[in-house]
Amino acid sequence: MQLTKLHPHFDRLQQQYGDKSLSAIYWAGCIEKPKVCFVFMNPTGRNVSAQPEWEGIRAPWLGFKQVWKLFFELDLISKELYLQTQGSAIGRTPDFVEKLFGELANKRVYVTNLAKCTQADAAALRNNVFREYLELMHQEIEMLQPENIITFGNQVTSILADKNVSVSNYENIDQHEKLIIGNQTYKIYPCRYPVGMGYRNKDKAMERIRSIL
Repeated sequence: MQLTKLHPHFDRLQQQYGDKSLSAIYWAGCIEKPKVCFVFMNPTGRNVSAQPEWEGIRAPWLGFKQVWKLFFELDLISKELYLQTQGSAIGRTPDFVEKLFGELANKRVYVTNLAKCTQADAAALRNNVFREYLELMHQEIEMLQPENIITFGNQVTSILADKNVSVSNYENIDQHEKLIIGNQTYKIYPCRYPVGMGYRNKDKAMERIRSIL
């Protein structure tokens, strides 16, 4: 469920741009031509797998509730696992995390962040930090070969698409950007950020994601 080749690069960048007491968060899900690759922003210390003593896979959104509600309503995880994500002990065991991302993998879903440097809080990263991860993101995409890439929020989308983007201008399925890596062209579908401060956008985000799925 993880591609480990780039992990040493992310560990190095964690020491440069992240909280040095925390570990970098990688990615997880389907690693062989996923139907969809979800690209979020960057992890925070609320993620339980950011703790150095964590023994399982270091994956996005462990310790959060809203994003798993989104994935459940998109029929990407079972009700049983969804209910467990809403409890106080979400993601506390490596076995549970394996089951959770195993279900996403079975649905051919891959979840990542553009920047893997874990911050102590949810303060926004500067563009130049995200750009430090851009070439690695390209390598990640090349290894994955995803059918579709869904990027959340203006900042991440603009950096990956290499143009100024307002995600509110992308409502229909045929509205997307193209990302060329080597001789391969990938479709980027800009989407409203559906969690945290952007939770008010969840319904519109879900409508767009469903049309892509």
